[in-house]
Amino acid sequence: MNQTISDRVRWTTSDLDLLATDEWKRYEIIDGELFVTRAPHLRHQRAGGNIYFELEIWSRSSKLGEPITTPGIIFTNADNVIPDVVWISNERLAQFLDDEGHLRGAPELIVEVLSPGITNERRDREAKLKLYSSTGVQEYWIANWQLQQLEVYRRESAQLKLIATLLADDEITSPLLPGFGVRVERFFI
Repeated sequence: MNQTISDRVRWTTSDLDLLATDEWKRYEIIDGELFVTRAPHLRHQRAGGNIYFELEIWSRSSKLGEPITTPGIIFTNADNVIPDVVWISNERLAQFLDDEGHLRGAPELIVEVLSPGITNERRDREAKLKLYSSTGVQEYWIANWQLQQLEVYRRESAQLKLIATLLADDEITSPLLPGFGVRVERFFI
């Protein structure tokens, strides 16, 4: 029997409170679909940490905003995610941070470090790309630690579109981050 969309179980943010807490699992909901992932590979975590570090150095000197690692972002009751790294301006942080320490709106930049596997790639390249595009994220980076490359999506005509795939020797810059420039290889050392 084929399952139709109306028959599909739709998870909500409040459903997450009913799940047993497990520090080794990450629970995310995208368009009502529950995604459960385990703790990522050490190199995945290192790449996320390196990206955070480079954004932190720039943010301390610019004072325009701040990077955050693995923040909870609640866009809607059916869209609750935990990206690897975000960068958010001071203005948006003041506007979107709730009393429980979660973001309730789109940061300017979201970074996902790709985990191996078809399900993980589908989540980051399709489901999250669509979610981030529809919620107003200005830029989305997908970092692939295995290939040492960075896919850069930028908002064009109200959608996030792939504008570049950068390799280790390339430099990442962004109109969101004036004066920021880092060789991609720095993310993967």
